[in-house]
Amino acid sequence: MAIATDDATAIRAAAGGAEKRAYVRQIFSEIAPRYDLLNHVLSLNIDRGWRRKAIAELGIERNPRGIFLDLCAGTMDVSVALAARDGFAGSVVSADFAEPMLRAGRSKIGGKRIDPITADALQLPLASESVAGAIVAFGIRNVADLDAALREVCRVIEPGGRFVILEFSKPSSSILNAAYQKYFQHVLPMIGGFISGHPTAYRYLPESVAKFPTGDELARRMQSAGFTKVRWRPLTFGVVAIHVGFAEKGSRSERTENNNGLTRVGLDDR
Repeated sequence: MAIATDDATAIRAAAGGAEKRAYVRQIFSEIAPRYDLLNHVLSLNIDRGWRRKAIAELGIERNPRGIFLDLCAGTMDVSVALAARDGFAGSVVSADFAEPMLRAGRSKIGGKRIDPITADALQLPLASESVAGAIVAFGIRNVADLDAALREVCRVIEPGGRFVILEFSKPSSSILNAAYQKYFQHVLPMIGGFISGHPTAYRYLPESVAKFPTGDELARRMQSAGFTKVRWRPLTFGVVAIHVGFAEKGSRSERTENNNGLTRVGLDDR
């Protein structure tokens, strides 16, 4: 009965709102010790390549000494990879509201210029236009209010800086999507629950992906938040997607009015 109740909570949390915020913080705090192992096992280690492609979209060469935000940083895989890139001489702020996740990744930092902070994506402790760019990998769908989070990220990025989102998506092929959904709905929760020891954390994952806007819809939401020149492209047959938007000088309404439309780049990039 307890597991059934937890399943119901996971499904409700995936829909958003205050219950989602509390649930997400709890489950990620509980699975933190095995989070990295789970990511690599469940994605067959493809997630490393996805992150590299997303970081490349950040355009650090524009301001290699700048401060960059890794939002929903988790165990800081993206932060570490960004800080280790050739030519990068800046620093990374790794923000996550589940402190145990950040603690689980602290051993990766070494001497790199990475500053972990416990912070909510809806209320970042950063000044407006204070970071050169921002990136979020597999975390934006977990925020309680997507539109508010997008506006908050837009607020803290300096004019000309980029916001890169790497997130799960849905394959456009009906055959591939059917296989993907079977894996996501049945195989992944079973393996994830076994390895993590958490019976419902990986029940929440497919539910949250199913309810999250993908493709052009997410791009439109980014535009509405104030990002311009928004573009996106699918990876690995559409299993995940990378969205990129630019922050511009001025108010959110001005940025929205000056947007340059949406661009879906290419057909696929494996």
